[in-house]
Amino acid sequence: MIVLWGSNARETHPIFFHHVLTAVNAGASLYCIDPRRTSSAQWADGWLGLHVGTDIALSNTVAREIIHAGLHNRVFIERATTGFAEYAASVEEWTLERGAAVTGVPAEVIRELAQAYARADRAQICWTLGITEHHDAVDNVLSLINLALLTGHVGRYGSGLNPLRGQNNVQGGGDMGAIPNRLPGFQDILDAEARAKFDAAWSTTIVPRYGWHLTQMFEAMGRGDLTALYVIGENPAQSEADVEQAIHHLSGLEHLVVQDIFLTRTAQLAHVVLPASAAWCETEGTVTNSERRVQRVRKAIDAPEGARDDIDIILDLARRLGHDWRYDSAEAIWDELRSLSPMHTGMSYRRLEDLGGIQWPCPSETELEPSYLHGRLWSDDPATLGRRAPFSVVAHSSPVDELSDDFPLRLTTGRRLDSYNTGVQSGAMSSPMRMGETIDVSPEDAHRLGLVPDETVRVSSRRGVLEVPTRIDPGLRPGLVFMTMHFPDDVDTNQLTIEAWDPKSGTAEFKASAVRIDKLATAGA
Repeated sequence: MIVLWGSNARETHPIFFHHVLTAVNAGASLYCIDPRRTSSAQWADGWLGLHVGTDIALSNTVAREIIHAGLHNRVFIERATTGFAEYAASVEEWTLERGAAVTGVPAEVIRELAQAYARADRAQICWTLGITEHHDAVDNVLSLINLALLTGHVGRYGSGLNPLRGQNNVQGGGDMGAIPNRLPGFQDILDAEARAKFDAAWSTTIVPRYGWHLTQMFEAMGRGDLTALYVIGENPAQSEADVEQAIHHLSGLEHLVVQDIFLTRTAQLAHVVLPASAAWCETEGTVTNSERRVQRVRKAIDAPEGARDDIDIILDLARRLGHDWRYDSAEAIWDELRSLSPMHTGMSYRRLEDLGGIQWPCPSETELEPSYLHGRLWSDDPATLGRRAPFSVVAHSSPVDELSDDFPLRLTTGRRLDSYNTGVQSGAMSSPMRMGETIDVSPEDAHRLGLVPDETVRVSSRRGVLEVPTRIDPGLRPGLVFMTMHFPDDVDTNQLTIEAWDPKSGTAEFKASAVRIDKLATAGA
């Protein structure tokens, strides 16, 4: 069984979705949980069209139904988890009737999902930004983890939790320490023993302090505490929520450096632009995909004149700052990583090439670990079992941007198959599928507002106003509208989105803004 929760994988992860269809054609059941009836739901056994921001309410209702039906995995819970009693008590109030009232999903459909998931021999919950781009993003994820622990759908082949990564090598970026509280290999920066290894290897002293995540960095810019910024491969001038405020903060920096393969909107604001090479074809290195598989990247062509490998740029910058970093090759850098990150130790270039990639963790140079994680939770040996997995008590919390008479429609954002993010990489390529930006509305709302297809309307939020053509989408329910960020030069959707963010992850609530739609005045009216 596969549950796509907050993921329109058909359009946003099409290669992965081919594997989903292979499983469906082989007999696996598929459930899609999404406010929109997406193209992914066309292949689903069930679609749960929940209200935006009610994921925890739905998860808690599913959990209560599983417990009351006696379908929770008592043996696994006793063996491998902690906090079940507190968790069970916390979901008790979430009856099918209450869950249906809050989420908008019929009670019988919630019951069907709960029983199908609990009874499945193997089951996976896969999610993307529909879960994480909320003010309670981490709690949303914890609520899904709770369901896996409740049923024992974790630590076994074919069962588990699968966050589908939104961009190429974003998993690898986190693995390498491109997050504010971890060293490479997810080693905590507050761990003195871990720091000591890096101190010795790098001849420095790492400060035992967590850094700022992206949202905190923008807040620091606003306070004047962050005055210089080095941006590599990001376009926050068009990808950040409440983008007018983001541009204001970027424009106020004393020094902005952008390193990219395109002259992005952010690069146009920069004091210095460092043209980089395309990592996928113009450099040597590695890439890590969503299933933790590290693979080799091989240089196929030379970069255009003036563009340089990211590594060379960074090494030159380090030398000018007084640090004579020298590596003979990308492999030498990788070998240094292997010496410091236990989960990468066994991944020599030779093994990566011979095996066509290796999934972490791989601490041994002669053996491979199972392809799935957390198998230890099924061990009878307490030493192997290790720390038990905790249930988390999480509470439903409505979106920050409240609906009102002035802003009665819920705007949620996402991607389409033909385009990518802010359009930097896909916008210059023509596609017969591309239709430009629209605001998608339900047939019911179109009728109520007197709208026709392709009619340009004014869309307003508490932060901004823009004009955009209308598209009528029967996959939307009344009160829900949809836009993308693919064409910011034409329609800058992030002028509408809210800057509210999850305090645990720093993720902005792109999925839940309150807006209104007004018809434009016609000439002579």
